[in-house]
Amino acid sequence: MYISARSDYALRAMLAVAAGGGETARPDGGDGGDGGGELVKAASLARAQGIPLSFLQGILLDLRRAGLLHSHRGTEGGYALTRPASQISVGDVLRAVAGSLTTVRGLPAEDAGYHGVAAGLRDVWLAVDGAIAVVVDRTTLTDLLTHQEQEQAPAH
Repeated sequence: MYISARSDYALRAMLAVAAGGGETARPDGGDGGDGGGELVKAASLARAQGIPLSFLQGILLDLRRAGLLHSHRGTEGGYALTRPASQISVGDVLRAVAGSLTTVRGLPAEDAGYHGVAAGLRDVWLAVDGAIAVVVDRTTLTDLLTHQEQEQAPAH
């Protein structure tokens, strides 16, 4: 598995939106009932995460198209998660911006085809893809935010 800058930036942006209060905001401006819901602006995300704004805007568009982010235009606009951070996995984000988790020569692992002595390679790549999926699909944004909070907590 190769983690591209695009994938890394997408995860960092999603974490920043979740941490910045942009969780489950509704299009009508309501907060989805969780008390949060403040919209996070793309420019502030780019600045805080050190991501070029023009690159980030394309990533945010992919995340919105995948149904992970909601956007609201205007001076009070910004981005919010479409569902709680505990329901968005790292795998969801990676697939939204990169497609398949594992690729072989640019194709999804399941599309790799071999014959002869190399015929068993497809099974190896599928097993690798499955192992990666287990990790990224069980790790949520909340898990990562909780990990960060635990690292910042003062030692007793």
